[in-house]
Amino acid sequence: MRTENDSMGAMEVPEEALYGASTQRAVMNFPISGQSMPEGFIRGLGLVKSACATANEELGRLDPERAGLIREAAEEVYEGKLNDHFPVDVFQTGSGTSSNMNVNEVIANRCSQLAGRPIASKDPVHPNDHVNLGQSSNDIIPTVLHVSLAVVIHAELVSALERLHAALKEKSREFESVVKIGRTHLMDATPLTLGQEFSGYAAQIDKGVARARRAVETLHELAIGGTAVGTGINCHPEFPGIVCRILEARTEIPFREAQNHFEAQGGRDDAVEVAGILITIAASLGKIANDIRLLGSGPRSGIGEIQLPETQPGSSIMPGKVNPVMSEMLAQVSLWVHGLCNTVAAAGRDGHFELNVTIPLIAHCLHQSIACLANGSRVFADRCVSGISANRERCAEQVERSLMLVTALNPHIGYDNAARVAKRAFQEGKTLREVVLEEELLDEAALDAALDPMKMIRPEPG
Repeated sequence: MRTENDSMGAMEVPEEALYGASTQRAVMNFPISGQSMPEGFIRGLGLVKSACATANEELGRLDPERAGLIREAAEEVYEGKLNDHFPVDVFQTGSGTSSNMNVNEVIANRCSQLAGRPIASKDPVHPNDHVNLGQSSNDIIPTVLHVSLAVVIHAELVSALERLHAALKEKSREFESVVKIGRTHLMDATPLTLGQEFSGYAAQIDKGVARARRAVETLHELAIGGTAVGTGINCHPEFPGIVCRILEARTEIPFREAQNHFEAQGGRDDAVEVAGILITIAASLGKIANDIRLLGSGPRSGIGEIQLPETQPGSSIMPGKVNPVMSEMLAQVSLWVHGLCNTVAAAGRDGHFELNVTIPLIAHCLHQSIACLANGSRVFADRCVSGISANRERCAEQVERSLMLVTALNPHIGYDNAARVAKRAFQEGKTLREVVLEEELLDEAALDAALDPMKMIRPEPG
């Protein structure tokens, strides 16, 4: 152990730790979940602190030597090289002050190492006076929240959804000639093709890609420059604009200073909006996952219109059983994200006066949601959708046996006659064709034309 000091006095800190007294107090105060802040958020801290150092150098508030050291150490944080030095629990001070001081101390002590000075000397870089210059936890942590979320959505979630969209689109083309029975209310309906069904799934995910991109746009405004309560005390007026310019250059995301700093720090409505978008994407994924596992149910006692790739044994007692595990995984991801994002919505209400005090929890929930949605979509595309095949014989059998082909008879024999034919066919175990011919409602040629499934899936203009 070594001794470090902060405004509250001396504190024993592990010898190998780059953090200091303030961080150690947080570690001792918050032994709650054992979960530290998300890696993406930590990396975002490094990126923002690097930008702040450059901005302060441009403004003449930091000398080039200190700015260069802070940048070098902050880049190591951004690159994930110092992750082990961020132990503060998610359930901490609601402003994220503990995490801000954590990164300030890590950068300052790493600067001491780089300059050949002792750790804890605060020489040549002080965690508050230099690393945190022109900043407050109250504007830095909301800024990092937006930057880190925008980066991972842009880099991870969008690409994963695009991959799933491509896989579903390919299946819609592959299955375009496979006629099957439709289902509404879980009951037989009129026919469509398996390709048409999968095109609907593909369109859902295509919209999900657009929604993810809108989520990034929602996060463009940054709280940087508001400092303690939004007034910008101790901050150079040009500082936030320079920081946003640097962050845009680094990320290719057009960040800008918040129009109203009091909203940017007192409310977390942008985060709640992102949570709503993620819930929508999760709902799409859950719907698709459940449809696919139902379409593949069986193999002999279920719907069985598609065959899912076999990925692992399905039972410890039933030999040869294979389960739709990838669909089950994605359905669980959907449920988990719903819970996390509902937590974000509730957290958004806890913006009392000039500061929301649930930001670490919001960061945890949204980063985990994005990671699960991205990983789940990617795995589902590669290990499930890409290997799906159509059971053409089963699809044809279901169409032939369906009573809802009777819908196509309405223009020929009337709704009442068609309803009666369907009920009689069901009660007597006959086909529609048999009943219509027995009752001489149509001749065989007219009946064949009326019951042609291909005319039902692409109706001629009437």
